Amino acid sequence: MEYYYYYFRLPLLVFSLLFLIHSSSSQMPGFVSLDCGGNESFTDDIGLMWSPDNIAYGETASIAVANETRREYMTLRHFPADSRKYCYILNVTSRTRYLIRATFLYGNFDNNNVYPKFDISLGATHWSNIVIADADDIETRELIFLASTPTISVCLSNATTGQPFISTLELRQFNGSAYYTDFEDNYYLSVSARINFGADSEAPVRYPDDPFDRLWQSDSVKKANYLVDVAPGTTKVSTKLPIDANRDERPPEKVMQTAVVGSNGSLTYRLNLDGFPGSGWAMTYFAEIEDLKPDESRKFRLVLPGNPDISKAIVNIEENAQGKYRLYEPGFTNISLPFVLSFRFGKTVDSSLGPLLNAMEINKYLEKSEGSIDGPIISNVVSRYSSDWALEGGDPCLPVPWSWVHCTSDPQPRIVAIMLSGKNLTGNIPLDLTKLSGLVELWLDGNSLTGSIPDFTGCVNLQIIHLENNQLTGGLPSSLTNLPNLKEMYVQNNMLSGSVPKGLFNKNMTFNITGNKDLRKGSSSGSRKNAIIGASIGAAVLLIVTIVSCLCLHKGSKRNRDKEQPGHSLPVQKPVVASKSETPTESAHCFALSDIEVATKRFEKKIGSGGFGVVYYGKLKDDREIAVKVLTSNSYQGKREFSNEVTLLSRIHHRNLVQFLGYCQEDERSMLIYEFMHNGTLKEHLYGPLTRGRSINWIKRLEIAEDSAKGCLPYFIKS
Repeated sequence: MEYYYYYFRLPLLVFSLLFLIHSSSSQMPGFVSLDCGGNESFTDDIGLMWSPDNIAYGETASIAVANETRREYMTLRHFPADSRKYCYILNVTSRTRYLIRATFLYGNFDNNNVYPKFDISLGATHWSNIVIADADDIETRELIFLASTPTISVCLSNATTGQPFISTLELRQFNGSAYYTDFEDNYYLSVSARINFGADSEAPVRYPDDPFDRLWQSDSVKKANYLVDVAPGTTKVSTKLPIDANRDERPPEKVMQTAVVGSNGSLTYRLNLDGFPGSGWAMTYFAEIEDLKPDESRKFRLVLPGNPDISKAIVNIEENAQGKYRLYEPGFTNISLPFVLSFRFGKTVDSSLGPLLNAMEINKYLEKSEGSIDGPIISNVVSRYSSDWALEGGDPCLPVPWSWVHCTSDPQPRIVAIMLSGKNLTGNIPLDLTKLSGLVELWLDGNSLTGSIPDFTGCVNLQIIHLENNQLTGGLPSSLTNLPNLKEMYVQNNMLSGSVPKGLFNKNMTFNITGNKDLRKGSSSGSRKNAIIGASIGAAVLLIVTIVSCLCLHKGSKRNRDKEQPGHSLPVQKPVVASKSETPTESAHCFALSDIEVATKRFEKKIGSGGFGVVYYGKLKDDREIAVKVLTSNSYQGKREFSNEVTLLSRIHHRNLVQFLGYCQEDERSMLIYEFMHNGTLKEHLYGPLTRGRSINWIKRLEIAEDSAKGCLPYFIKS
């Protein structure tokens, strides 16, 4: 028979949250048999050793199903119907072929009679949808794969109805290359049909008859839309004589000793193929087990609708197998098949006997997902820890992400957020995190991390860093200034020391370094002599600035009092308050109290105080940073002074003065809103606490005094 090759790529499906388990030993090399939900090991009636799954998550349940007495199906393990994936992790040998089998017997374990529907995956690759249609029927899924890593993860997730659950999980190792394909590095073989034709009972043939414990399903089992349209004259034949199968991974002898014969000249079947349409691997197995007379012959063709070229090849079992009781296995290593497969074996015109069929295998090519680009990197991170969050297994992003990871939605996703707040992390910050080039958010706060902050230059997309409430030491690395997108940096309540890199203050970002007593803002350079001289000059300059400011305010207040009527206050409902001038710039914006509360997070961050009241930090919806001065006095006299100050400040606009943005007078509260200036107040820079980290020379101090005077004197003279 000719071989036909059609390279057909299947659509890629993905899903995932997880669970951990390591493989247990069995009496057969490469065999793992897990009794999910069981509590002790046992050996079943056919000699297979079963072990309890012994995993940390999920819950166990016992069930009772009529006519089901096998111990491994009396228990199951079920998981929450949430957004996570729950995985078993099994040890394998790389570059070795395996069969993985999972079974599901619902048995109404939850007493809800809601038939579950969920997904199963192998690593990052979606394997199959599990749809329970009968509480007493066992759903079975099998996959043949070439291992490429030392472990595999079998994961349950994405519950549509009910809860994900599993009854048994089995791993079987192959020794040879019967299932070798040219595509096995990129595709798995998902088992759709493995049929023992002419079986003498409904029980499947498996271990020990099949040393690899494959399940050869009996053609006597009646299933919906499976092995129907059987042609008239189809009969069963069998033999007790041995069958020469040549290689050990071919069908077991017990399977090849039975067959069906189309005594009327035709064998016809129709069956539903799980997972199809798609590209598949299909083999038929023949052995002549009837003694033909000298004048008898058996020749036939396979006929597949829509595949006329296939019917060209003629099967003559004795001739092709080179003798009776020998295996002949024509097949197609890559053939496109429909979901409903109708096929027929018909005898040729020169054949005296009808066709014969012993067994058949059909597998679908299941495209492997390449998984997350960052998978190997983050695996190195979790290998350092043994907590539950580090044992989720499988790919960090596919089919669904780990509970503490956010990923992109690309076919080969990248990690964009690490959310490990309060996870009891110890030791240094893992250097592998600095290799996540797509990382946008890093949350490591509330742990017990020690050591220094590493260089995150490689994380060019990093916007948010949370390292607060740890035990980090050393200085803030200057490399942080090289992160072009950094918007938020929180390092408060650590043990950091040294000087804050100047470039961090030049960024338009939220930056919190409080609670690090040895961490200074700015450079520590400059001599004691310069500090003393600077402080002296600063005091003199500050005195000049104060006098000029007082004159400005006094003159402006006098002008407004001349016009003011008793009982005057700012109208709360109007957006502006007008001064004498008709110039549009001489007006103040009226902010709603609700907007100020949102901007300041209900006055959360205090940045200053004095006789006038308290100043709070805030950020408006358009990302403008503001300083909100809340006045303490709300008496009649206080309201008059507030009105005068708003009127005066609305008229003053100069590049050397902090910009006045508006006011808020609502619920008996009066507030002035200014633009927020980074790097502290002028007073702090002249002779306050900031002089410890940065000294201002006397020339710079004179320039400050001159600029301040330029900002106020024009209004004083004009008034």
